[in-house]
Amino acid sequence: MTRLPFLLRLSLVLAMTVALPGAVGAEGVGEVLKRVNPSVVTIRTKGKEVAAEQTGLTAFGGVGSGVLISAGDKVLTAAHVVNGVDEITVTFLDGETITAHVVSSEPDADVALIELAHPPRRPAVAVLGDSDTVEVGDQVFVVGAPYGIAHSLSVGYVSARHKPNTVYSALSRAEFFQTDAAINQGNSGGPMFNMKGEVIGVVSHIISKSGGFEGLGFVVTVNMARHLVLDRKSFWTGMSGVAISGELAEALNLPQPAGLLVQHVATKSPAAQMGLHPGHLPVTVEGKSVLLGGDVILRVQGIEYQDSSSRDLIQEALDRLPSGAPVQVTVFRGGKAVELSARVP
Repeated sequence: MTRLPFLLRLSLVLAMTVALPGAVGAEGVGEVLKRVNPSVVTIRTKGKEVAAEQTGLTAFGGVGSGVLISAGDKVLTAAHVVNGVDEITVTFLDGETITAHVVSSEPDADVALIELAHPPRRPAVAVLGDSDTVEVGDQVFVVGAPYGIAHSLSVGYVSARHKPNTVYSALSRAEFFQTDAAINQGNSGGPMFNMKGEVIGVVSHIISKSGGFEGLGFVVTVNMARHLVLDRKSFWTGMSGVAISGELAEALNLPQPAGLLVQHVATKSPAAQMGLHPGHLPVTVEGKSVLLGGDVILRVQGIEYQDSSSRDLIQEALDRLPSGAPVQVTVFRGGKAVELSARVP
């Protein structure tokens, strides 16, 4: 007569044991989302660009995502979402919209920090986690605005992690999580959360044949983002550029083997105040679209642009400058070297 109760008790214990692994995050994704969703923002940008097969500038608008990380006014996002744009607006879950500007950016890691014109009415601040503790196989979720549809959720796992300068040479400083969580255009800059609701990464880009989410998603680890734009506060120039060397450098008659071809310049940025000229002639070079006709940066603070390592040295030199300090840039313009200068905001 005592055997049946024992088996019943054993069955209950086993059932509870099986349920425990799911209980780690099993507040449930939906419940965690409710807590963190108000901290996620949609970022809309306006700027000017050269349309294909045209000369002159045309207006453009962009959409990305971000996450509020301070009760006052700081939002973490991807550098490519906000670099080189003229206007930035941030919209919260309750519909409140606030203008913003870039205060720190590291294009080589695709992370940026923007500052709101004023604090939101009801700030919901995200908690930054420790991405060093994240393991391959951990469940994660991403919240953002794919194709402009704000506060969309996608769930997946950490598929791999990549050390800096192992995925893209153009993003040499970025430490990446690779994920199978669906990422589309508009997700860029949005947060990746662990199942505790902590931010562990910032969405950067996807590798996809179609441009859709069936490709591989890459997310910059939050520890790397924290180091570059919070602790160190990487200097924001307000310009975007592409490295040129070899035959293209020779065709442009550069006086040195390599340089940085200016593509876009944001209004009211240090680059604009300095008088840097952006490109305006769209061409295709080795399968990539670039804009010619703008300045080519030869030296910054006396450091000659040669490759990614010299670019790192230039960025470090700029990061050390205090507010009000002069910035000296030598550009190749109209067949000769021209000296430009501005002051750190």
